[in-house]
Amino acid sequence: MFRQVNSHELKFNPFKAIGEQWMLVTAGDEAKTNTMTASWGGAGVLWNKDTVTCYIRPQRYTREFLDAQEYFSLSFLPSHLRDKLTYCGIMSGRSEDKIAKSGLTLCHEFEAPCFAEADAVFICKKLYVGEIKPDNMLSPDIDKTFYAEKDYHLVYIGEVVRALLK
Repeated sequence: MFRQVNSHELKFNPFKAIGEQWMLVTAGDEAKTNTMTASWGGAGVLWNKDTVTCYIRPQRYTREFLDAQEYFSLSFLPSHLRDKLTYCGIMSGRSEDKIAKSGLTLCHEFEAPCFAEADAVFICKKLYVGEIKPDNMLSPDIDKTFYAEKDYHLVYIGEVVRALLK
């Protein structure tokens, strides 16, 4: 279904893919998995490794899965499945089996769960977790605009151990 490629060969615009097309952040195991839609993140090089960065609010159910697992995935779906991304961003896996209800097909082919419908998937090994701290913000507008509830994101940095394409 997927073929593994060298991440340096990707013709991939992370700004467009993450910020405009969105992605599914997924973690779990064969018994239980959760996913969430994200439009904040990044891709680059850190510690001499190809890495991605995800930002997860502390109350998100997916956080429990990310914290419990060594690996997670980022799945990039084609644009005609935008409604499924919207659904996975609105609904909580705490209250229902949103993966089943979304109609997406969960795969467990590698170290982390991902989705068969994806055009591209990054399988990532967690390297770092930290909290965004208000005292470190240099622009008070960011805190006021994005953190009225004081629910500061956790920053997850993962090494891209597999880049998969259809």
